[in-house]
Amino acid sequence: MTFSASEIQEYRSTFAKFDQNGDGQISATELSSILTALGEKVTGIQVRDMMKEVDTDQSGGIDFNEFLKVVEIAKKSGSDTGFANVVKKVGQVNVLSGYSGSTSSGTTHSYSDEEKYAFIDWINTCLKSDVDLKGHLPISTEGDAFFKACHDGLLLCKLINDAVPETIDERVLNKKNLNTFRINENQVLCVNSAKAIGCSIVNIGATDLMEGRAHLIMGLVWQIIKIGLFAKINLTNHPELYRLLEPGETIEDLLKLSVEEILLRWFNYHLREAGHPRRVKNFTGDIKDSECYTILLKQIAPKNAGVDTNALNESNLERRAGMVLDNADKIQCRKFLRPKDIVNGNQKLNLAFVANLFNTHPALEPVKDVPIVIEETREEKTFRNWMNSLGVDPYVNNLYEGVYDGLVLIQLFEKVKPGIVDNKRVNYPPYKAMGGEMKKLENCNYAIELGKKMNFSLVGIDGKNIYDKNKTLTLSIIWQLMRAHVLSILNALSTTGKPIGDADIVEWANNKLRSAGKSTISGFKDGKLADARPILDLIEAIRPGSVDSSLVTTSGTAEDNLLNAKLAISTARKIGAVVFSLPEDIVEVKPKMMMTLFAGLMAVSV
Repeated sequence: MTFSASEIQEYRSTFAKFDQNGDGQISATELSSILTALGEKVTGIQVRDMMKEVDTDQSGGIDFNEFLKVVEIAKKSGSDTGFANVVKKVGQVNVLSGYSGSTSSGTTHSYSDEEKYAFIDWINTCLKSDVDLKGHLPISTEGDAFFKACHDGLLLCKLINDAVPETIDERVLNKKNLNTFRINENQVLCVNSAKAIGCSIVNIGATDLMEGRAHLIMGLVWQIIKIGLFAKINLTNHPELYRLLEPGETIEDLLKLSVEEILLRWFNYHLREAGHPRRVKNFTGDIKDSECYTILLKQIAPKNAGVDTNALNESNLERRAGMVLDNADKIQCRKFLRPKDIVNGNQKLNLAFVANLFNTHPALEPVKDVPIVIEETREEKTFRNWMNSLGVDPYVNNLYEGVYDGLVLIQLFEKVKPGIVDNKRVNYPPYKAMGGEMKKLENCNYAIELGKKMNFSLVGIDGKNIYDKNKTLTLSIIWQLMRAHVLSILNALSTTGKPIGDADIVEWANNKLRSAGKSTISGFKDGKLADARPILDLIEAIRPGSVDSSLVTTSGTAEDNLLNAKLAISTARKIGAVVFSLPEDIVEVKPKMMMTLFAGLMAVSV
């Protein structure tokens, strides 16, 4: 069957409603999300069966051509298979109402006006006191005012710093005399800083943000807001989360949970404490009638806040939802939602609303004699952010839990060396109850096999070490993956075709420094790097005029060295370097992170 151009356009629009991250494929997670939005209750096995029905090349995802074949079969036969029936429903229901736009590759993306209103309100509140944004705020919800406000990069950079403080050294922001070049620098800094905090930046560049490409800006802004909302929802900041443990569970069980799962537990904990019989299993259908929200707000609100349960006496669901939000307003938490967002079960906005409730009013009694839990080291956080920036699926919340089934590691090998993975050998979730753990172990063993193909140092490491979450050995393979990824970028830019190694990067850096009349370094362990001045000298040699010398300190104190390091990292990102290193890595001269920093600078210079 041949489809007309208008039909192809229509089907691309429907396909885009499934392909929520815009990577050109429908994953099991995205299919499950659509089913939930449609009010369908399906198990993970049912979702996987639907995927297998359509995924003819067994890639683990459904591309547009496979999607068209389903439409064609349904049209010819007049009957709907499981997946085709979902496609039909999505075509009839506007799951993602609002704007639709196309990328140069032809992939269509959508965003909802409800989400745009919610994000604008959040930004207007969070950044209202910023003196540098007086000309930007408050942003109007009308038309494309929001996307125009993002044009010069200042708003987005400030939002990143609100989500993860001090990610960007604001001394390097261009705030005045904003011509096209200086605006581009701000947006380059924004993109690279977003990557550094774990945003998946796939096919998004500075030009896209400058041109106000709405769907890309909305996707980026949601990631930034979500990272900021989730940043403190952990045991390190809230040891009282121990109270959410179920009988027989240990702290390790709590560490396995995603932030979304923790928030659901927290919600249900308060429903139980209030003596309410219901429990929520999702942020969509289970909250549409506002009953559980009414009980939650009453339970967590300060006693004198005036929060009540009168909403339960209202039969009209939208008016009831409005009363819920009036109660939220009494505790300064009326954010992200409007009444219809509750009634329609908008998963994204309800998740944000509940996360903000937790951050503002956790209402959990302190727990005595609880051991201090450091959930994530600086190195682990860096690796996790690097993985997420590449768009791995699922998103990695906890490093060891995120990779122990081998699937994310296999994805990373494919990203480092496209074509290396044989998809027929990859086991995808949901894993069958019987033999599911063996399938995960098979993935881990395959990941080790891929590492050997790439000549990784894997002596004494096997798949079971990954599966068992052995921290030292897991970190070893992840570091080698990150290093290989950095070098693959350099090798792709190389004009000689010769593989580039650590010694080549040091030699290149020293040649640049010598040409600028600056001191050289002996390697990535050189103590001179601690004050960041050689890095700043190198940046200036690459892009003359990019370093404000008046900001560089020479005292050698720990405090001033850290200031230099912050300046170096943000300036490196501003000239286009992808940098995951943290200022502390420079001050402490961490060789691994130094290598990635210098390699990022070399990639900009080549």
